[in-house]
Amino acid sequence: MPKKSKTPSVKRRIADQEQPAVKRSKEEQSDTSPLCFQSPAALFESLIQPMGTDRFFSEYWEKKPLHLQRSDPGTASYYQSLFQLCDLQSLCSQGLEYYRDINVVRCVNGKKKLLNKEGRVKHSVLNKIMSQNKATVQYHQPQRFKDELWRIQEKLECFFGALVGSNIYITPEESQGLPPHYDDVEVFILQLQGQKHWRLYNPTVPLAAEYSVQSEDSIGIPTHDIILKAGDLLYFPRGTIHQARTPAGVNCSIHLTLSTYQRMSWGDLLLDVFPSLLCGRSRREVSLREGMARRLLLSSSAGLHTNKRLAASLRALADEMETGAQDLGFTHMKRDFIMNRLPPYCQQQLSSPSGKSPALEDTVILTFKDHVVITVEPRPQSTDDATELVVFVLHSLKNQREGHMMGDSYDDQEERSISTGLQFPLSYLQALRQLQLAEQLVVAQLQLPTQEDKLNLALALWSENLLRVL
Repeated sequence: MPKKSKTPSVKRRIADQEQPAVKRSKEEQSDTSPLCFQSPAALFESLIQPMGTDRFFSEYWEKKPLHLQRSDPGTASYYQSLFQLCDLQSLCSQGLEYYRDINVVRCVNGKKKLLNKEGRVKHSVLNKIMSQNKATVQYHQPQRFKDELWRIQEKLECFFGALVGSNIYITPEESQGLPPHYDDVEVFILQLQGQKHWRLYNPTVPLAAEYSVQSEDSIGIPTHDIILKAGDLLYFPRGTIHQARTPAGVNCSIHLTLSTYQRMSWGDLLLDVFPSLLCGRSRREVSLREGMARRLLLSSSAGLHTNKRLAASLRALADEMETGAQDLGFTHMKRDFIMNRLPPYCQQQLSSPSGKSPALEDTVILTFKDHVVITVEPRPQSTDDATELVVFVLHSLKNQREGHMMGDSYDDQEERSISTGLQFPLSYLQALRQLQLAEQLVVAQLQLPTQEDKLNLALALWSENLLRVL
């Protein structure tokens, strides 16, 4: 069940331990990969081929499972290259730890039995646990170390505009790792090696917002009974009850789970935008600043009069939203996404700006647009009585790949937002939106009052690798 861990991330000296990945040329990659990386949309379409993207979202997304069988040996070979048993041995030498990086599990009598040891993972011990207990190895977030998974998931995060996590499951013959359960994420299963027997059941909670284990006697008969073979893809919506087992005659099964859209519902969006909308209307509408009825907090129920008054206030707020009079700022969701997502897939570290610095007469382009969000928020640590709004340009270029989906504290996010973002006066908002919408633009054409402002904006973005001179 790949998702962002709630445990704090642990910083490790990965650079000292990790072996440099073997890089292939673009020509070699395009010849051997069935996936198209030209754009996020092209990547997703090639991932679900021969299904078309429009048909997938109209007929399957959040609605029902989809099994895509692949007879192409090239696809099976490519899937197998994404993760192999030999990778696990090399990764164990890089400081993997139980619980944080690896879980060893087995389904026993409908319950999950955890077989983890303590501390560092030794490959010989891990192999012994697997063979003696017929246990499943659940490897968390392999994109932290596998370049091709980084490449795939970074593009998918651009496509969905949401975090994309992953898990690897290695299950021996005639064994099952997890009991029947449902997840709070949209799930894409890629069968990498061997076969896996999947049984899917109707949801008890459609589009569930949390994870839950289900007992065998409560889930009914399967709606789908599928043997997933190498190269196949299986999709099912959040809330779909499922269980998977390696069948007899299959020595080992390895599959990759890609997951997305955790806490990305309309309800989550309302929780994000509603407080600021209500706060803004309260500043403008005196009726919302009037005191509520005496002893209301001591009452056993709100009462019909209170309900009607609050409903009228909400209707007025809804009218403002519907007419566009209120700008919706998804501030917290935007920050969470951009602070926790993968950095761009690159062959080298994006540490210093490249190319010539911009001048007023230069034509420029905003780079890494899918890795940038613009928010309008109160100036932090403001001591004035009046709230001053400023523009933040937040980006993920400096995010740490090895910490992706491993959790972070709120303080860590606040600290990182300072180092991975820029702050501008509110008057810069229109110029920033110009750059977002335009394919290219002359610096002098930026909608700012002075030449100095135009140049300062261009230089600030260029210094963060967000702007390039053509």
